[in-house]
Amino acid sequence: MTDTSLPPCPQCSSAYTYEMGALLVCPECGHEWSPAASADASGVSASGDRVVRDAVGNVLADGDTVTVIKGLKVKGSPSGIKAGTKVRNIRLVDGVDGHDIDCKVEGFGPMQLKSSVVRKA
Repeated sequence: MTDTSLPPCPQCSSAYTYEMGALLVCPECGHEWSPAASADASGVSASGDRVVRDAVGNVLADGDTVTVIKGLKVKGSPSGIKAGTKVRNIRLVDGVDGHDIDCKVEGFGPMQLKSSVVRKA
């Protein structure tokens, strides 16, 4: 890809995106995504199914294992979920406020997570 054919950043609409390996990167906001994700940014596949992507742009499916990429505060718990925590056997749901992953986090129990704070393991 040449600089003129790179799409703008989906987060901040910056035109200064560049390639870094297999990902596209925005230098202004730091957002990283795959070029395939920018081709289908609507979140709906050709068959009409909803597509859920992780923070890097990988497509998630039921039963996947994901890793939490940033520390999360949990109400009622003195400590939150630490970055690097693995969550196994996720379920994709139409949750409230963008929480589209239903899972069971070891040590915390069942909860919902946003796909923007996990990475496919």
